[in-house]
Amino acid sequence: MTASTSTQYRAGAPKPRTLGELRSIPDFDARTVSISVKNELRRNLLRAIEKNEPLFPGVHGYEDTVIPQIVNALLSRHNFILLGLRGQAKSRILRGLAQLLDPEIPVVLGCEINDDPLHPICRACRERIAGEGDNTPIAWIPRDQRYVEKLATPDVTMADIIGDVDPIRAARGGRDLSDELTIHYGLLPRANRGIFAINELPDLAGKIQVGLFNIMQEGDIQIKGYPLRLPLDVLIVFTANPEDYTARGKIITPLKDRIGAEIRTHYPSSIAEGMTVTQQEAWIGRDAARRVDVPDYLREVVEEIAFQAREDKRVDKRSGVSQRLPITTLESVISNAEQRSARNGEKCGIARVGDIYAALPAITGKLELEYEGELKGADTIARELIRAAVGRVFSKRFAEVNFQPVTQWFELGGELKLPELATTGERYEQLSKIQGLLEHVGRLGVSDRKDAGPAGAAAEMILEGL
Repeated sequence: MTASTSTQYRAGAPKPRTLGELRSIPDFDARTVSISVKNELRRNLLRAIEKNEPLFPGVHGYEDTVIPQIVNALLSRHNFILLGLRGQAKSRILRGLAQLLDPEIPVVLGCEINDDPLHPICRACRERIAGEGDNTPIAWIPRDQRYVEKLATPDVTMADIIGDVDPIRAARGGRDLSDELTIHYGLLPRANRGIFAINELPDLAGKIQVGLFNIMQEGDIQIKGYPLRLPLDVLIVFTANPEDYTARGKIITPLKDRIGAEIRTHYPSSIAEGMTVTQQEAWIGRDAARRVDVPDYLREVVEEIAFQAREDKRVDKRSGVSQRLPITTLESVISNAEQRSARNGEKCGIARVGDIYAALPAITGKLELEYEGELKGADTIARELIRAAVGRVFSKRFAEVNFQPVTQWFELGGELKLPELATTGERYEQLSKIQGLLEHVGRLGVSDRKDAGPAGAAAEMILEGL
């Protein structure tokens, strides 16, 4: 569909409902209407680049690394694979490709494989158009229906992906099983004129990977060995874990050779990038009647936990540490502060460093440990990661600060007891007794040291850092 045609429909003219109406559009040119999906993506991608539009909204940290490589693959009309550890936005990127498709395209009404009414490839549509001519009804499918995704598992069959003969359809129509009209199409043919994504490609059985050879190179498929040529128009994209994408039997080498581009994803390269992703994905906006504030330094600690885990030798590097770790941890921190506020009858709560330790269940499940880590246990490792993260954030803000008055207060017999359910006022009263402690809360963004909530939370952070 050309840009001018699309604009004409939006202006109020009814969309064509038959093949004849489609051909009667002013300045109709079949070559521009029946553009291949890869050329369609190319055209729309170039327009978006010229207008400086965001290509993958919601994906952060890939602007100078992954996205330029994806753009090159699309402009080259390549099928491609995203290689990366868990929690690196691979699926989000693939789903974002659908936004580069046209808003809608014409198809033969009722066709299982979205056949182009001007260039039909399935026998049923060819016979229908030959019989009905310009009266052949057409439909318009939106871009979101042109994206098909399949999670690869060992039990996926050739019939699921490619298709199979349907004996019930053959019996009802009185046809031989070798008749093309008895075929039940799989997911790949049903993605014709669209995008077909396979997640975790190495988990796909070897014979299914072999079944993708023809469509990847020659652009056609065979079903049940019949000499059926079905030249599908589809962009095929994959995701995989780098550890599985090897020559150890999980990936068929000829299939790997047919994939046009191999693009590696990565975790956020800086704390700021990670915080942006976590802020976007975490469920932060809760009940308006009971507000919970999370100070920036605590958000940084939460993000730093993931960075510390990715560097820790006791955590399995091959599995990685998903970006979901800081997301779920931040949500748990807010929930613990929310619970404390509810128990104390406070309408406004503030998260504190102790809430991060309460979020251990959101951390331990995200860590795959090496042998040494298994010996210590996930809880112990998680607590050590929290302490290391707090220490890193504390050092950034208080590297040259002298806390001698604070340490002396404890050395001279000072004692601090903060019950879990102590109110904000009670906490602040206890912390304010410590000599010289509240003098430094300004470095954590607290403008008024007499504001009990923020000042008390910042004072606890300082003590934890010390």
